[in-house]
Amino acid sequence: MAAGKKKLRVFGLGGLGEIGKNISVLEYGNDLIVIDCGVAFPQDEMLGIDLVIPDFSYLVANHHKIRGIFLTHAHEDHIGSVPYLLRELSARIFGTRLTLGLVGNKLKEHGLSAQAELTVLNPGQSVQVGCFEVEFIRVTHSVADSVAIAINTPMGRVIHSGDFKVDFTPIQGEPMDLQRLAVLGDKGVRLFMCESTNVLAKGYTMSERTVGRMFEQVFEESPGQRLMIAMFSSNIDRIQQVLTSCIRHKRKVLFMGRSMITAAKTAAELGYLDIPKGLVIDVNEARNYTPQQLCIITTGSQGEQMAALSRMAASDHRQIVVTPSDKIIISASPIPGNEKMISRVINDLLKLGAEVIYEGMMEVHVSGHAKEEELKLMHALVRPQYLMPVHGEYRHLKHHKDLAVSMGMPKENVFLMDIGQVLEITAGDAKLNGTVPSGQLLVDGLGIGDVGNVVLRDRKHLSEDGLIIAAVGIAADGDGCQIISGPDIISRGFVFVRENDDLMQGARSVVIESLLDIRGKQSQDTQFIKTRIRDDLKEFIWQRTKRNPMIFPVLLEV
Repeated sequence: MAAGKKKLRVFGLGGLGEIGKNISVLEYGNDLIVIDCGVAFPQDEMLGIDLVIPDFSYLVANHHKIRGIFLTHAHEDHIGSVPYLLRELSARIFGTRLTLGLVGNKLKEHGLSAQAELTVLNPGQSVQVGCFEVEFIRVTHSVADSVAIAINTPMGRVIHSGDFKVDFTPIQGEPMDLQRLAVLGDKGVRLFMCESTNVLAKGYTMSERTVGRMFEQVFEESPGQRLMIAMFSSNIDRIQQVLTSCIRHKRKVLFMGRSMITAAKTAAELGYLDIPKGLVIDVNEARNYTPQQLCIITTGSQGEQMAALSRMAASDHRQIVVTPSDKIIISASPIPGNEKMISRVINDLLKLGAEVIYEGMMEVHVSGHAKEEELKLMHALVRPQYLMPVHGEYRHLKHHKDLAVSMGMPKENVFLMDIGQVLEITAGDAKLNGTVPSGQLLVDGLGIGDVGNVVLRDRKHLSEDGLIIAAVGIAADGDGCQIISGPDIISRGFVFVRENDDLMQGARSVVIESLLDIRGKQSQDTQFIKTRIRDDLKEFIWQRTKRNPMIFPVLLEV
């Protein structure tokens, strides 16, 4: 590379100006590494969408440069898109044992195990990939085996915090390696990419053990009730605390939800869950125990429609029926955008007579993300020259900038970036320069990226206003076209036809009048005919109902 062109390019393909979909890229010459590869939950207006994933077009176009994908931890917003990226390219993936164990399960489900070489990298270890030397640093988070990443580059050291909180009493393993971060800070850090999820919260995040003490209290107060606890399947430490309480109170454990069953099995095989023999039972064995002898650990803490808890709340679960003797704990806080879904599930459970405990009632959840004071500690240890806040909406990123400036960092050294924007770091300075292709792809069933804004707009239109189909059979004659059959007016999601016969007859008359009026006026142009029918019918329905359904003319040419 020519001397005048030596530069490190840093950008995010997700996780900037949004919650979730976290993925960052470092590129120098012909070497490129990826940090995390996550998904996001669909927003309310994304009707029918299952997942939102990053636009990988830049990585696909530059697949020959990719030296490795490095995963900080096993949450879906950091690993969920790995199978979708590996449909497009092969790669070497680095992560801790638990993270790769859960990623490996995903790749098997997608039939992509051959697309990746999974390499375990433990905290404290480093690996050379291309021009980058990458080191894992132990951090504490709400899932075990989480790491921050330090990258030695030709333009200096970059540290990516991953997701973290400072927990001095983790459920398993050692506390966060603050000493190593301080050592690297002393050596010099050019760029700090630091998470911003919980930056708006004052003070310090409580230890995960706080939740364990609350679980113990719930168990003691519920001797005659069946307990159900909903949480993220990747929250292995929290699952362990529930298991510990079940052992103390002589309850059998039933895992519900495919991802929960898979995560628990994998974590136990890797030694991250201690499950005594006979503690966990199959759903078919549940009938052999009284409700007070059972504890169900389930998915569905975010109100996901197909998750086990949501199906139980809707009385749509084939094996578990919610009863008034149940106590249900939702051990999670709503991800932004999921509030309505969670509220619906809580309301449905309450209607079934169950007792429901959720965040705000008891301390049944603590965040895994650093609050303001913990972020200050990180900045004091790392002391970077430049800061790139990541993992948050714009308000989080902006508040993080203000925090760094209040600690003495020059405001021009903090870069608030959007996905696709490129930060270039040279030996002398750092600046924003250009963009790369970026955005989002919507996953709908087996379809990836085949649903865009136009389709979503139509789905929204249909969901709000319904559909009118005007079907008519026509045949060409000397003057243009002649009505052979119909028109038939079909309503879906607009009005109940049997109770609105006058409206339907009126709509039929409008279509007939439109066809008669355009005889001889380009009337053999079917697109012209459809447009005329649509416009006339739209005006008629608006005048009669002040509503605007989607109108779909169908011409059957005989």
